[in-house]
Amino acid sequence: MTAEVTQLITIEAAEQVAESPFYIPMTGPATRQRRSLKHDDTFIVLDSHGDIGASAGGPDGLFNADTRYLARLEMVLDEVQPLLLGSNLRDDNSALTVDLTNSDVYRAGRLALPKDTLHIVRSIFLWRGTAYQRIALQNHGDRPASFDLTLLFDNDFADLFEVRGERRPRRGTGSSRLLGPADVVLEYGGLDGQSRITALHFEPRPTRLSVNSATYHLELAPKEVIALFVAVSCNKPIMQKPVPFFRGLLAHRREMRRSSVGAASIETSNNIFNEVLCQAMADLNMLMTETPQGRYPYAGIPWYSTTFGRDGLITALQMLWIDPRIAQGVLRRLAFFQAKTTDPLADAEPGKILHEMRGGEMAALREVPFAQYYGSVDSTPLFVLLAGLYVERTGDEATLAELWPAIEAALQWIDGPGDGLAPGIHKEGDGAKPSDDVIVLPKDWDSSHRSQAAAIAAHQKYYGQPPELLKFVLSKPPDRVRYVDLIPARKDFEEIQRYAEKLDYFRPSTPQDPFGFDDYCDPSFAIKGASNSK
Repeated sequence: MTAEVTQLITIEAAEQVAESPFYIPMTGPATRQRRSLKHDDTFIVLDSHGDIGASAGGPDGLFNADTRYLARLEMVLDEVQPLLLGSNLRDDNSALTVDLTNSDVYRAGRLALPKDTLHIVRSIFLWRGTAYQRIALQNHGDRPASFDLTLLFDNDFADLFEVRGERRPRRGTGSSRLLGPADVVLEYGGLDGQSRITALHFEPRPTRLSVNSATYHLELAPKEVIALFVAVSCNKPIMQKPVPFFRGLLAHRREMRRSSVGAASIETSNNIFNEVLCQAMADLNMLMTETPQGRYPYAGIPWYSTTFGRDGLITALQMLWIDPRIAQGVLRRLAFFQAKTTDPLADAEPGKILHEMRGGEMAALREVPFAQYYGSVDSTPLFVLLAGLYVERTGDEATLAELWPAIEAALQWIDGPGDGLAPGIHKEGDGAKPSDDVIVLPKDWDSSHRSQAAAIAAHQKYYGQPPELLKFVLSKPPDRVRYVDLIPARKDFEEIQRYAEKLDYFRPSTPQDPFGFDDYCDPSFAIKGASNSK
């Protein structure tokens, strides 16, 4: 039902305010920094005023599944931008609070509303695909304040790669319509056949509402306080109203507390270092995303807020001692999306572990190859590595049995297509750059095949310096899993080869041990002078 056009309210002539002859009017903001919030597959990039698209210089927007669902949401007072007092993210990154005041507002050439009369607080958070905002206003003047507060909004439903600068020859069609006196719907029919919907809900209902603006005419007595609420939902059923602001905020905080239960906490005698640790945990928790396979750490905002194989695996490895549940979610998700067929465009081969996945229109149409992209040479050995370390840390044999087909497929890729890398050379598109400190062993070494792929992972310098002992799961039945200690090499190849011959740990493959491994350190990953005794 289309909203009836409400009657226009005429702003009465402003009462004249005395001005100094040398008065310098304040009418606009300076450049604005960007702020980010995220909840699961939804994230938002705003400026320090809490606006979207009000100033140049950032990838502003409300995004869900690699699509922008809101490109503009700007607040003005009598068509003048407010002035910033302060902008702060909560320590846990759950909400943004912005303090503003009014600029000088002129009507008919006279000062009608002096600056600093109003205190405006914008509180913003994300929860379950919806951006919630509360706008609280208080009149700190000694006389009534009469003004219009307008929210300007619009959207382009741009794919994330378009926001990054990609040009498309064709796009879908968009439309906007009023759904009632307090609701607006923005729609987009994509070339992929998918319909994408942005729903805006205002409370209380605006004085005037159109498909790209909502205006409130406000009359505030001295010291009077009023609150306005806006909710912007991504791909929700049109008739489904968002939960009230405070109920959603409380549910969001409780959800965050539940997600951290069971993780280790760290406290030191240094307060500054404690703050660093707390902020690091808060940043990581913001990137954690609930997926059907478990919680997964997305790679970053704005361009990398999605599943990345290597990034998730490394994060899980580093967090294994604090919260092994992260590793479980990472392993399950990457096993679920493990490549089953060969696809040159996606660089996919059976057994290969995902590098990156995208959910936008361009990925669905294969205008970019990243719907499920496997162009990473180190994700697969890191997957096997994490599986072994996870079981060693937790003893979770049930998860290991669940993952075992994926582990075997990964090992087959490492011994097969993954072994096709020439010494010292990486295939184009495999996501790993050549490096002088990489040791890639020649193919005529019987036990070098898996070591070769693991070395490529090692050259990414994920294992630290000096190298630490790692565990690498071997291809044995789940009830007979063995591990091999690996020390990634960082020395000259000839030096490593001489040292391996001296150690005499290498032996040819046998039917009993076809890979030529035993429970000692594989010499191809030995460091000169290291002791490799059990």
